[in-house]
Amino acid sequence: MPRIPEARILIVASDGFEEWELFGPKQILEERGAEVVLAAPKLEPIQATVHDDPGKTIRPDLTIDQANPEDFDALILPGGVRNPDHLRTNEEAIKLITDFAGQGKPVAAICHGPWLLVEADLLRGKTATSWPSIRTDLRNAGANVVDEAVVTDGNIITSRNPDDVDAFTAAVIDLVENAPNVIAIDHPREVPA
Repeated sequence: MPRIPEARILIVASDGFEEWELFGPKQILEERGAEVVLAAPKLEPIQATVHDDPGKTIRPDLTIDQANPEDFDALILPGGVRNPDHLRTNEEAIKLITDFAGQGKPVAAICHGPWLLVEADLLRGKTATSWPSIRTDLRNAGANVVDEAVVTDGNIITSRNPDDVDAFTAAVIDLVENAPNVIAIDHPREVPA
């Protein structure tokens, strides 16, 4: 795995992402020298929330269907309520997440972001954390749920809320720089008929 100054990190989000859960990791990673790229369903600016209030906007660099896991070293999924709720019904977003995971690359989700890991069926048998209101969803998806600032299990990183952004981003950096070379796994996903 590369050192952070040579790393390319992809963030995937849509309208309704929690502001600090995108801008915080982006800022920290860029200050460390990483290239951070934002993908969204469309190229129009997306708007953050700060809890339930409107926050900043940011223009995506590319659309989700243009993103290729081969071009990146890790994937970050910010929370907010509307953002992951919207993205979990986006087939291209779920495919992108499963492709990252299948290649053994770090996939990091914070707050409500782990909903996307549930949808991608990546939490079965994993230890994970999240915003308290979705922990039952994680358990129902087969996760061992804990209440910790950040949890790393294999190539999956989860975190609870905006207050944990520093620990969350440090875990991403650690996994990008120190993960052993992981053999790509075939992650079959059952698709309803």
